[in-house]
Amino acid sequence: MVFVLGCACLASAQQISPTDQQQLAIRHLLQDQVDAWNRHDLTGFMNGYWHSPDLTFFSGKTVTEGWKTTLKHYRQKYQPEGTDKDMGKLDFYDLRVDLLAPNVALVRGHWHLVKESGKEDGGLFTLVLKKFPEGWRIVHDHTS
Repeated sequence: MVFVLGCACLASAQQISPTDQQQLAIRHLLQDQVDAWNRHDLTGFMNGYWHSPDLTFFSGKTVTEGWKTTLKHYRQKYQPEGTDKDMGKLDFYDLRVDLLAPNVALVRGHWHLVKESGKEDGGLFTLVLKKFPEGWRIVHDHTS
């Protein structure tokens, strides 16, 4: 089976195993985040995260706890003073989705950001996701 970020090329949806369905749901969540980012919609991007004070986000030497605090971090870094000029175009690639349990997954991949100025940035990320009644959500993000 060949996976692209948000889809699987299959002859029939009936061939998708429960594991593949969960992996596709996670990939769809991540594609929704990329799409929201590229629309400069940080709140939409944050919909992929667990809306909880227990969310953790590690970046460099910084530990951020909580959904609201993580959103504030992104706003300060990518939407200073309410602008969206620094957000640029985001892409995730080389994703590896591993189901650790029926409701827990580990995702590893690369991120790449091209800002409007032409400046590029990128790195690695590791995500821990949990399946909630509303769907999969990131409960821990370690980005470098």
